[in-house]
Amino acid sequence: MLNYIQAQQLITSLSRSFGTEYISLDDADGRVLAEDVAADRDYPPFNRATMDGYAISTADWESGTRAFKVQQVIYAGQVGEAGLQAGYCYKIMTGAPVPLSANAVIRREDATQVDGNVSFSLETMRPYQNIARQGEDIKAGTGILSANTLCTPAVVSLLATLGRHRVMVASLPKVALFTTGDEVVEVSAAIKPHQIRNSNEYLLQSLLKKWLIKPAVCNHVIDDKQHLAETLKTVLGFDIIITCGGVSAGDADYLPEVLEGLGVKKLFHKLSIRPGKPIWCGQLPMGGLVFALPGNPFSCMVTFKLFIEAYLSVCFGLGMPRILTLPFNGKRKRSSGFDEFFPVSISGEPIAVNLIPINTSGDIRLGLNADALALQPCDADELNDGDSVSYLLF
Repeated sequence: MLNYIQAQQLITSLSRSFGTEYISLDDADGRVLAEDVAADRDYPPFNRATMDGYAISTADWESGTRAFKVQQVIYAGQVGEAGLQAGYCYKIMTGAPVPLSANAVIRREDATQVDGNVSFSLETMRPYQNIARQGEDIKAGTGILSANTLCTPAVVSLLATLGRHRVMVASLPKVALFTTGDEVVEVSAAIKPHQIRNSNEYLLQSLLKKWLIKPAVCNHVIDDKQHLAETLKTVLGFDIIITCGGVSAGDADYLPEVLEGLGVKKLFHKLSIRPGKPIWCGQLPMGGLVFALPGNPFSCMVTFKLFIEAYLSVCFGLGMPRILTLPFNGKRKRSSGFDEFFPVSISGEPIAVNLIPINTSGDIRLGLNADALALQPCDADELNDGDSVSYLLF
């Protein structure tokens, strides 16, 4: 069996673009840029006052002038009406353009104004003090953002500053989502003791929603070979197919056989991980991928985080999700010969990875109150206080 790293390397080696599209800046948050973006003009676009005060010419100061008359009051969004006369100053507000005839701003705290006359209490003066000079941050035409940048609120704000009301982004994949199992019923349906509610449908939709992906198809399929084959045949041209359940070794676990019968090339079936060992993954005839996840809800969450998120991240040009490390707070024994993943909280002083007590892998509370998914590797029989632990944030 492959380990999880080998499986990630295999699926990400098959990553591909889902295309590009132009969208409104209103819709850009959380999307990934598909173009480089350069400055449309100098920034700042003019000499800008960085505080409220008085703009003067340092030539007047150097000639010994210490008392000035106010020639004009300039607010943000206004411009100077005329060049400074000798012995005059502008009263200027933060963010306002400093006319070229002035080359220093004295803050209001260092000035005394009586009627239209201003005197200053400064000992020294330097050119361009309290002025952000035109182009000192970035020059027109200089690259600011590169393709494969995630549009965070800061990026969206910068795009707005640059006047980019429409941006080119990576298109989202066309996804089909299927849950399986005769024992599974809709959440709103009356339930019998031997049945379970379809929590995985909502789990997977929620996980996809973090990537702004809404499945084009989302259905539940009974454990019937012919019905499975007929249903899956309709979505073989999709970018990603996600199924849940039906991949273990039971008599009704038909998915691997059905998928291969439809021409899906098996990449792997079963990995040396716990939970999530039964996962099946294959490549569609048109190049997309099928992720057949286990039916256990926590196994479903773990395999989505480890493999589907890794695939999406690389397809969007974001690279592999970051693996972080912190000291472990607690004690845990490995229960298998595999790499084991378990839910943890991140808290404490000093901050640490904290074990969340659970009963078994079927505990419906698994993942509740967890901040991250931690790893106990197959070569670590025990984790103890202070051990360095790798984790993936939820």
